[in-house]
Formats: sequence, C-alpha cells, structure tokens
Amino acid sequence: MDVFGKAIADFYTTGKADTLWLHNSYDVPEEMPVDIFFRGEEDMPLIEHKAISLCYGKTLDVGAGVGSHALFLQELNVDVTAIDISADAVKIMRQRGVKKVLEKDIFLLTEKYDTLLFLMNGIGLTGTLQGFIDFLHKAKNLLNAEGQLLFDSSDISYLYEDIAKPQNNYFGEISYCYEYQQQKGSWFNWLYLDQETLIRTAKENGWQCEIILDDGEDQYLARLILAN
Repeated sequence: MDVFGKAIADFYTTGKADTLWLHNSYDVPEEMPVDIFFRGEEDMPLIEHKAISLCYGKTLDVGAGVGSHALFLQELNVDVTAIDISADAVKIMRQRGVKKVLEKDIFLLTEKYDTLLFLMNGIGLTGTLQGFIDFLHKAKNLLNAEGQLLFDSSDISYLYEDIAKPQNNYFGEISYCYEYQQQKGSWFNWLYLDQETLIRTAKENGWQCEIILDDGEDQYLARLILAN
C-alpha cells in the first residue's frame, strides 16, 4: 500500500488528513505535516526559491510529490516535467494542473534534460552513498551538454552528538517507514549528505560541485556539473 499516497490523497480531497507518522532508524517516530507538500511559493524556504531561480532549459522535477515546485516553475515559463513513483501523487499533480507528468523511476528514464532538480532533500531517494554514486553515473546520460544537477541536502551529524556514529555504513544513510491510519508502508532507505562527503564524492566521479547556499542550520543547496 502507498501509505504516503493515501495521506496526500485524503488531504487533497478533503483539505485535511489524519496524522502521518514517519518511523526512522535512529529515534522515536515523528509527525510529518501533510500540508507542507501542498504549500505555495510564498511558503517555500529560501533554498527552494534559489534552486528554482537557477533552473534552465528542459527541467525534470524529481520526486515531485503533489507538484508544488513544478507548478511554480510553470508560472515562470520553465519547460518542466514532474516525475514521481507514487500513482496517487501523479494523479494529484495532473489534477492540480501540472502539464507534463511521469509515473516512473528516474533510474528507468532515458530522455535527456538540462536541469535535474531534487528538492526537500529529494536526492535522498538514492538511498545510500553507493546509490548516490550509481545515480551520478546515471545522471551523465540524463543531462544534455552544459546540464546541471540541483539539490538540497542536510548534514545530520548532529544526530550523533550523544551516540556513536554507525561503524559499518555512512552516517547519512537512514531508514524510514510511513504510517497512516494504523497502516505501515515498507521501510525504505534515505540519504543525507554532508558537504565534505558530497564534494569529495562528486569529484571522484567526474563532477564539479558548488555549494550555492548554506542556511546555517545544516541544510544547503548544491549545484553539480560535469567536469571537463
């Protein structure tokens, strides 16, 4: 069952939803506010505004959710396609007016774009550090010449101030599970990258990385282009 999809569908249909819980591998479950996915441009943080302002050419909004960023990009006359693996999300995006929508895994995509955009820590869908490396190789075939990869991520080392970091895997690799109306979805892996690891990993795999914006609260916006 697409637990996340059920929650966003309820909110879209009725204007409210029951509590969406996010279980994690490091602490107690947290409440995930569903309305955050439906926010307008005036409620988006500076990092997202900056990222959207940097989009150019054919843009792919990856893990687009209910299409809030894609709708903003459309208003700016950007040629944007929104992609998500959730059928409920895709249906809602179409109903909200997103013109180009794909229900597909980005790893199965073959079309080329000028900008690959991941917001709300969307690059986390690569799951692990190795998954991110695999995606960097995939992205080389998804970008046109002079293309760019834009995403925000977070340094979550603060989670380990009082406990030891994992010994057998990168500390930014987390597992999550959604719970909605007493139904749990499947556990999935999510990745958070600290800046040092990102810059090193990008360079080792043929990319130049620029930190565009750092909000001073462990979250930042990065832009990657292929190295010459």
